[in-house]
Amino acid sequence: MELTRARPSLYGELAHGLGFWTDRSAVHEAAAQGRVVQLQQLIEGGAAVNSVAADSITPLHEACVQGHARCVRLLLDAGAQVDARNIDGSTPLCDACAAGSLECVKLLLEYGATVNPPLFSFSPLHEACMGGNSDCVQLLIDRGAFMEAHDSHYGTPLHGACASQHYDCAKVLLNAGANVNAAKLRETALHHAAKTKSVDLIELLVEFGGNLYSRDNLNKKPIHYTSLGSPSYRCLDFYENTPLSLQQISRVAVRATLGRRASQVVSRLGLPSRIIGFLSYIPPPVIEI
Repeated sequence: MELTRARPSLYGELAHGLGFWTDRSAVHEAAAQGRVVQLQQLIEGGAAVNSVAADSITPLHEACVQGHARCVRLLLDAGAQVDARNIDGSTPLCDACAAGSLECVKLLLEYGATVNPPLFSFSPLHEACMGGNSDCVQLLIDRGAFMEAHDSHYGTPLHGACASQHYDCAKVLLNAGANVNAAKLRETALHHAAKTKSVDLIELLVEFGGNLYSRDNLNKKPIHYTSLGSPSYRCLDFYENTPLSLQQISRVAVRATLGRRASQVVSRLGLPSRIIGFLSYIPPPVIEI
């Protein structure tokens, strides 16, 4: 399966059209195409591993975009800058997360890649969530990724996961203690789930305490983004008009409390953050809609 970048540079097509890629080196090409033997020969011959194209893409970016782990290791061993940024601010770790290459992500972290790049709002965790790569999401959280990292366009990683309908990523985030009601222009993840008509995501978010009555900057609740009589409308309408049971209220309270406290304890003990989900799980009642 060929891996491609989920969020290409804004200048990519323009750069190609103007011929700016003429300065792409043989190292770039070998890394992009996964030519391990050729790349090794180039490196042994003294080729520069940190040369950049006009859009500031390095060979390491190229290898990560395509998920070529062996090329990534060769470049890192040869001194490639692990946190190099391209023209849109992405690091190789962002590219590996977007591509869903867990092996590349592990290699980059092994070589000291920054999980939370400074002055960079769209984080590697955003990329993993938008790409639907839940294994990468879990690994980044275990390594200390900020779950409330906020991007002016995408919002939090949870917003990105729900907008892209990636249930598994959203669940990983919530189990690790992500704020279910974090807002972007007053818009919550539940608004995104309603817009995408995802009943599974709606139920997941409500289970973790998603606010059904939160209004965005257009003064709309999540239900206002569904069609009358649709499955997503009926789901939200049911939750709005059915008082929470004591069990549901307790479950939300336990999740909220443990999501905050357990994340601190887990972090201090160096345990996997997924343990928070095990600690806070109380099976929800069966609801027929």
